[in-house]
Amino acid sequence: MKRVIFLFLDGVGLGTDDPTVNPLAANCYPTLSSLLDGKLPTRSTGRLSTAHAELIPTDAQMGVPGRPQSATGQAAIITGINAPQRLGEHYGPRPDARVRQVIDEGNLFRRLRQTGHSPFFYTGYPERYFKLIASGKRLLSVNPYAVTQAGLTLANHIDVAEGRAMAADFTNEGWISELGYTNTPRLTRQQAGHKLWELAQPHHFSFFEHWYTDVLGHEQALTKAINNFQCIDSVLAGLLEVADLENTLVIVSSDHGNVEDCSHGKHSENPVLTLLLGNHKEKFAQQIHQLTDFANVVEEFLQ
Repeated sequence: MKRVIFLFLDGVGLGTDDPTVNPLAANCYPTLSSLLDGKLPTRSTGRLSTAHAELIPTDAQMGVPGRPQSATGQAAIITGINAPQRLGEHYGPRPDARVRQVIDEGNLFRRLRQTGHSPFFYTGYPERYFKLIASGKRLLSVNPYAVTQAGLTLANHIDVAEGRAMAADFTNEGWISELGYTNTPRLTRQQAGHKLWELAQPHHFSFFEHWYTDVLGHEQALTKAINNFQCIDSVLAGLLEVADLENTLVIVSSDHGNVEDCSHGKHSENPVLTLLLGNHKEKFAQQIHQLTDFANVVEEFLQ
């Protein structure tokens, strides 16, 4: 069965080669280094094709000047529609009525269901999240909104505890140490990578949302960002250990830059990081130039 696994890392662009501001310029990610033949995932490397990966600087501005924002960037990814151009501005962090209309029009989760494919959203949410949504004190961000608009149910703390979903930090560590969900399984980074593959098995399209990268960028937390990318690097290694890359396209990408420049704590105008892994990576890399290109790539791969 063909599968696409999309690992969405919020707020990750391609920055300078300076490790004092860019955590991705630190030489401490063995999986990324191996995939990229020792090259850094930075702006100076540019487009890179190796035996194992395609690195694609991806345009998040999409013809609209200014700093890209989460709502319009994520909507472009999940619909293929140029949301900033439609609105005449970059907008975020959470979708307003205009962005929700874009999602309603082009929602990839819904389109896949309509063509007989099975989409899946890995990320579970704690009880307090659902209470905030129900109270109106918080709006669904783009990807959870797209999931529910497609008629799917967001995973909760029970799903995470019973292994049917994963926390946004991959390992569930934050749920145990900070939220008090002590019955939640603690995964090693390698196990989290294996879990990504295990949960993807029944599904054609599986989407994981990791928002912590954006938080660390806003906090200008360089050391924490390096530690977090080391976690992501190890999770990716675990996934690649078990994945059937002959029939799977793995996409790692983002909605806007931020954490790659910890000198200012704001979104950047940098192109975002995109990695393609899998047997057909070269073909589909040629089709990716900006955030609107992912939805068509997913659908074409699954044909």
